[in-house]
Amino acid sequence: MNNIASQINKNGRFLTQIFDASAKEKEQPYPATVPIPAYLEETYWWAYVRPYAISFFDRQWIVNLILLGNMVKLQNLALKGLGSPLRGRTLQIASVYGNFSPRLAQQIAEGGSLDIVDVVPAQLVNLRRKLPLSAPVRLIQNDSASLQMEDASYDQAVIFFLLHEMPKQVRDRTLSEALRVIKPGGKLVIVDFHKPFAWNPFRYLYPPMFKLLEPFALDIWRDKIEEWLPRAFVPVDVTKETIFGGLYQKVVIHK
Repeated sequence: MNNIASQINKNGRFLTQIFDASAKEKEQPYPATVPIPAYLEETYWWAYVRPYAISFFDRQWIVNLILLGNMVKLQNLALKGLGSPLRGRTLQIASVYGNFSPRLAQQIAEGGSLDIVDVVPAQLVNLRRKLPLSAPVRLIQNDSASLQMEDASYDQAVIFFLLHEMPKQVRDRTLSEALRVIKPGGKLVIVDFHKPFAWNPFRYLYPPMFKLLEPFALDIWRDKIEEWLPRAFVPVDVTKETIFGGLYQKVVIHK
């Protein structure tokens, strides 16, 4: 039977809806208990919110086209940064088009677990169809900027092409929340856009596209991700790697 269960925190507030990916009733509607942020509805309704948009964009060839043929390389960057096998508890913040989540689930060690949070119910409905019944995965309808999870409850977390889509306040809270729920000694892996090198033609081709379709994306070209971390947070180590002429980056933050 589908294991959709409400959770109550210590103050008695309704938190999230949790779906066990091993449930057999795959088509049961996924109720929204956390509201979808206004910026998502206003800016990205055409790409991430409407079910018909999700159905259109979640195709391997479309994702690879958008990433200029680098989909597998970028997935590999993130998965390598996390490590394999993944022991303990792993958190993926936001659903990802393509087969990233199924690949991530394959790296979970025996006895380990993977939680994937997304604030858009339709994204979770779509994602659960891609995961095998035996995957040790929970899908949680929740807001990345207010995870409402226990402090230091995950061994590692990953954010894959999410930060560039967020306005500053939401982005800052998302990073703060991600670091809050990671245990000391754990790590946060981030893969996203990066300002290309001067010789890369996409340095000049992408800004008009960003301004039209991704209005917050140029922030990630102007600033370093490590500059967005909470002021009070002191990382043990931060490593960075870029590919494709600097257009993409992987940042690993050790807590």
